[in-house]
Amino acid sequence: MNTILIDTNIYSAVFRGDQKSIDVLRQVSSIHISVVSIAELFSGFKGGNKEQKNRQELGEFLDSPRVSTLHIDEKTAEYYGDILNRLKLKGTPIPTNDIWIAATAFQHGLQLYTHDKHFSYIEGLLLR
Repeated sequence: MNTILIDTNIYSAVFRGDQKSIDVLRQVSSIHISVVSIAELFSGFKGGNKEQKNRQELGEFLDSPRVSTLHIDEKTAEYYGDILNRLKLKGTPIPTNDIWIAATAFQHGLQLYTHDKHFSYIEGLLLR
C-alpha cells in the first residue's frame, strides 16, 4: 500500500532513529497522522525537557507535502462506536485514543502502521 496512517509510536520511533520505521516511511508516497496522535505527542512533549525542540520537529514533519493530518468528525465517531462495541463483546479492551486512531483508519480506508499489538484485536483493521 502506498499510503498509510501512522500511530503515535511510529512517529516517536522515527524521531528516535529507528531505522526500520524510517525505511517504511521512505517507501510510501503519503503519510497520514490522526489529530489524536498529535494530541498524544503534545502531551508527551509537555512531560519532557525538550518541548520547544519537539514541537519544532513535529511542525516540520507536518509541513511535509507527503504528510496530512486527519481530523475527527461524526463519521469517525460512528466507526469509534462500532469498534468499541465489538471490543466489549469480545472482552478485549484497548486504550480509548487507539480506538479513535483505528476509527480514523477505517473511515479513510487506510492501513495503520503501529508497533502496538493490541490493534490486532480490531477485526478488519489493515495493519502494517
